[in-house]
Amino acid sequence: MKLKSLAAVAAACLSMLAAPGAHAQSEQFVPLLVYRTGQFAPLGIPWADGKQDYLKLVNARDGGVNGVKLTYEECETAYDAAKGVECYERLKGKGGGAAGFDTQSTGITFAVTDKAFADKMTVVTMGYGLSQSVDGTVFEWNFPLLGTYWTAADVMVQDILKKEKGSLKGKKIALVYHDSPYGKEPIALLQKRAAKDGFELSLFPVTPPGVEQKSTWLQIRQQKPDYVLLWSAGVMTPAAVREAQATGYARDKIYAIWWAGSDHDVKDIGAGAKGYNAITIHNSAAKDKVHDDLRKFVYDKGQGTASDAGEVGVMAHTRGMMISMLQVEAIRAAQEKFGKGKVMTPEQVKWGMENLDLTADKLKALGFGEVMRPVKTSCSNHMGTDWARIVQWDGGKWNITSDWYQADKSLIDPLVKELSAKYASDKKITPRSCS
Repeated sequence: MKLKSLAAVAAACLSMLAAPGAHAQSEQFVPLLVYRTGQFAPLGIPWADGKQDYLKLVNARDGGVNGVKLTYEECETAYDAAKGVECYERLKGKGGGAAGFDTQSTGITFAVTDKAFADKMTVVTMGYGLSQSVDGTVFEWNFPLLGTYWTAADVMVQDILKKEKGSLKGKKIALVYHDSPYGKEPIALLQKRAAKDGFELSLFPVTPPGVEQKSTWLQIRQQKPDYVLLWSAGVMTPAAVREAQATGYARDKIYAIWWAGSDHDVKDIGAGAKGYNAITIHNSAAKDKVHDDLRKFVYDKGQGTASDAGEVGVMAHTRGMMISMLQVEAIRAAQEKFGKGKVMTPEQVKWGMENLDLTADKLKALGFGEVMRPVKTSCSNHMGTDWARIVQWDGGKWNITSDWYQADKSLIDPLVKELSAKYASDKKITPRSCS
């Protein structure tokens, strides 16, 4: 009896010791790099809220991913590359290996890409980052899902071409951009389009954070470009719109990148921003069932991340949810191959990322049927399917003003190959075979 009792006690002790480990193995860690402070905070706050809110929704509504709960930890970068690297290094090994990083910054993406190769860690950059990282044969760990700055710039020019009845010969297009890797990213594609379409491209870098732009817009008034493409975010965006208003530049001749096209960018300007155009990544201006679910399962229970539930549905918040959804679906896809109900390793999540197949039915079931169109990735194509629309501010709300666009692959694909090959050569990377 004594031996049996001792054995029972020993077994109980072992089970108690094992319990924390067993519990930890039922949780998938998702790091959340954010910038709630700094020059881009007006964009970063709703974006960060959306990312966290979707993880909360999956846990509350679905019980996690096939029973695996999602855990997360925010790390504040203030959009600073050095801080972003610190966050990456601190969180990459947590929870047995992070499920992947949405760096929320092109500069931080540049800084951690080489590390990701060595660490075998996915870097998810929906709508930003290195445009050439679409090429999965070279950039095995980068995923610029749904679109890049090259696809965005191309779509803007396509919409302008429609307005100009198919010809831009002799026209002037100016790029007003945040003087950083983020703002410079579309230049290579715009130079190609200028050569093809016969327009004159002028470049106007704006010193960060971009609050002071008077001299830039005075130059624009003097040079009289037919259109202005605006690559800004955070405090730079309303400053640009106000300067355009002050100098008399027509707001309906301005096309802004998706990070400069959200409610917080124009709502305080109101009618002064009327006509201002922005591109959306997929249809992130739409409202859908996922927003209703978020209110029901999270905000109605007082567990929402945003201090104001009215933030649910604004474009920046929706884009944050889209990013987390893509990460969650990569985990789910990985589980289909490597084991349902299991925690996925970083390499398994990478497999899920490059085997995403979000059909219209799947997106509808997830509550994103109106927000996104079907997307499918592969070993060689780490972007999937790029879709975009143009929205315009009417003084009080955004209205969709275009049909669906996709970028011109005859221009973009050769540029992707050219610059990814250069990256591989510079970094001494042997491209992998995807055959």
